[in-house]
Amino acid sequence: MQEKYLSVESEQFKAFIALEIEGPLLMYNLLKYKDQVGDSGQTGKQVYREYLKATTPFFEKANALIVFKGKPVFTLIGPTEKEYWDEILIVKYHTKEDFLGMITAKGYPSAIREKALLDSRLIFCQ
Repeated sequence: MQEKYLSVESEQFKAFIALEIEGPLLMYNLLKYKDQVGDSGQTGKQVYREYLKATTPFFEKANALIVFKGKPVFTLIGPTEKEYWDEILIVKYHTKEDFLGMITAKGYPSAIREKALLDSRLIFCQ
């Protein structure tokens, strides 16, 4: 069975904090939604929409901007089997501190994100 990734591991978080990053950064999110979230009758995609709605005030405070949100459609270079990821989300932050302040803020709804997803990747890009 393939390993799943839903939250930040302590060592990776420490390594990210230690990176010297100046200026804007982009966080590249690869998302695989659950078909159904428990007995809620909702899909992971529906619950993820709730997460995005709940994060709106945190995004606004961090001056974050969703640059792109879309579904992979066709692989031009790479494996030709069915795409694994349901959606790709790219979010721009002005500084690393803005991003860190957002995800560590009291009340940040990370549990909703984890509830919605079967698997994910969060990749820092600059």
